[in-house]
Amino acid sequence: MNEQEMREYLEKLNQQIYAIAASFPEEDEKNILRAYDYAYKHHDGQLRKSGEPYIMHPVAVAVNIEQMGLDAESIMAGLLHDTIEDTEASYTEVAKEFGEAVAMLVDGVTKLTQMEHTSYSTKEEQQMEDLRKMFIAMAKDIRVIMIKLADRLHNMRTIQFQREQKQRDISVETMEIYAPLAHRLGIQNVKWELEDRSLKILDPVGYQEISDYLEEQNHGFADFLDQTKARIIEKLDQVGIQCQVKARLKSVYSIYRKLYGQNLRFSELYDICATRVIVKSLADCYNVLGLIHDLYKPVPGRFKDYISTPKPNGYQSLHTVVIGTEGIPFEVQIRTEEMDTQAEYGIAAHWKYKNGLKGSQKEATFAWVRQLIESQQDSDATDFIKNVKTDLFADEVYVFTPRGDVINLPKGATPIDFAYAIHSAVGNRMTGAKVNGRIVPIDCELHSGEIVDVITSKNSTGPKRDWMQIVKTNGARTKIKQWFKKERREENIEQGKSVLERELRANLVFDAFQAVEMQELICSRMNVPNLEELYAGIGYGGVALSRVIAKVKDEAARIKAAEAKEAKLAAQAQKPRKSIANSGVIVEGLDNCMVKFAKCCTPVPGDSIIGFVTRGFGVSVHRQDCANAKASARNPGEDGRWLRTEWAEDEKHQYNTGIKIAANNRVGLLSDVLSQLSNMKINVSELNAREDDEGRCTLYLTITVYDQGQLEFVINRLARVSGVSEVKRIVAGG
Repeated sequence: MNEQEMREYLEKLNQQIYAIAASFPEEDEKNILRAYDYAYKHHDGQLRKSGEPYIMHPVAVAVNIEQMGLDAESIMAGLLHDTIEDTEASYTEVAKEFGEAVAMLVDGVTKLTQMEHTSYSTKEEQQMEDLRKMFIAMAKDIRVIMIKLADRLHNMRTIQFQREQKQRDISVETMEIYAPLAHRLGIQNVKWELEDRSLKILDPVGYQEISDYLEEQNHGFADFLDQTKARIIEKLDQVGIQCQVKARLKSVYSIYRKLYGQNLRFSELYDICATRVIVKSLADCYNVLGLIHDLYKPVPGRFKDYISTPKPNGYQSLHTVVIGTEGIPFEVQIRTEEMDTQAEYGIAAHWKYKNGLKGSQKEATFAWVRQLIESQQDSDATDFIKNVKTDLFADEVYVFTPRGDVINLPKGATPIDFAYAIHSAVGNRMTGAKVNGRIVPIDCELHSGEIVDVITSKNSTGPKRDWMQIVKTNGARTKIKQWFKKERREENIEQGKSVLERELRANLVFDAFQAVEMQELICSRMNVPNLEELYAGIGYGGVALSRVIAKVKDEAARIKAAEAKEAKLAAQAQKPRKSIANSGVIVEGLDNCMVKFAKCCTPVPGDSIIGFVTRGFGVSVHRQDCANAKASARNPGEDGRWLRTEWAEDEKHQYNTGIKIAANNRVGLLSDVLSQLSNMKINVSELNAREDDEGRCTLYLTITVYDQGQLEFVINRLARVSGVSEVKRIVAGG
């Protein structure tokens, strides 16, 4: 992009933002333009992988947010959403400039920093903490996820500039997390586009096959939909019902799911075509349904009433599948104008037409987010990601309490899930259930429209452990775990210890786990304070046994490898040597010239070395990777003073070298370090110590060793001294 193209491109971005800002009241317009200027300055000089100025991404996100119908604060946050993560801007600065509400929105979509991520050992743990942070922010302000969806939508539109594996990783996350979130929020257009773009990356062959089919049939489908619209409008005009009729083809991904998920052929798909009838009143919806069924033959079992029983995201509509002319089946959706707005914009409709969420609407909207967070509080990284995907993706059934309240549950849910969805106490005291007035097994599958009555008893002994394998909802499973955690602690410890020891023996790592250091390490890795809590966690299901065994096996293998290496180093350190050269090195074929060893890098046998001719002090021997040697070698005037140098074979000399020990200061630390050196018969010729204000100290020692093997052996032994965090060799500048 040359300078002229860059100017034209940036001018286009300016026009987009000014157009958006102009649609708001004057004060909001000024704030949006200020946010744009702030983002422009902070992203100045940054480029996208496409080579375009980075500011184009925040602008595109702001455009997406405006199209969703959100408010000025959301658009400002969209413009600023990458400033805290990718520039020198801080939360405090953004809050000061644009207000606390905008800063909280920006922070909500900001990933944890690389520094914050350093404490997590797996990609799943990093993803878990990023998602958990986002969900907590969502629970405070649902606009966080809508801004994140706008961000992800533009990233998917420009995904072709990422490397291939990155494209797949982003597409999988989009399909598993963000598209279901868009569905939960009722923002269907965003959901469809995210799904289609993800499918194009993940299964390009399947995507292309459906696209080609739709392209081939486009003319026929277009004529069919036009005829259908005209016929419906004519029929409704005859009875005086005012309406709008819209027609479209289903999204590629929705066709893909039916085609491959149900192993169908294109000819067997019922609802590639869809027609939407929008009317003025609720009564008109049901009147139109009857008229549609007069015009076309309905397909049995394909009618759904989402008006009397709305979807959890607030979606309301009547759905019916009918057979059109030429035997082509198509879906008809019937709804009011208000329902259509809700279906088009989802939760964003509250900002577009009602100026945000109010009172009970706000509580109902946030409820599922809070439940999601609460049900995953004790989950580890792998389980958290798995459970979030399950909760977001599950198809739903709608069942009723005896009082007529609707309870939404995932497909396959049982009366146990129903009981815990009402209240923890109901689930804990459950002894049986009735469905439509008949006693049923507590593990039977519930279906939409059924009336469920939970039978409880004050004398109940509580839930059974096998319920955790029966229930389908993570909320119910978490509440059962919490009950066992609280009420059956001793039993949990006993059972957890028994099953853990059995699995340790089966995996041949029982002896390795008996070491106190190993037990403490595993407890730390599993985020439990002690061994008793580890047993209890395994007993009530809060800690995955398979993950404990995997970590024990990994640590046992690591310790075994470290011991083998230490034994090898010890054997090397004890090999006898014969004296040939006084200095232990040979310079350009000579073994008795005047030699001294450089203090900046303190070479020992095993290091690659090089000699430098000094003025009056013979040859100074450096390590080849010494910073001082490299700096001097770059000086053209000293080329002739560098000599090839190597260690003499079978020599037995001791050499001074420096080591640095970092540790938490404590009484007896120095004594323990010197004791270890004494046991290894290592001489210490110099020692200095320094303590900082945080109670940490650094020891600098000059010791004598025979070679690199003995030095590594010494370093490994000193690293095991209590309180020592790091032992390393001192090099130039270190």
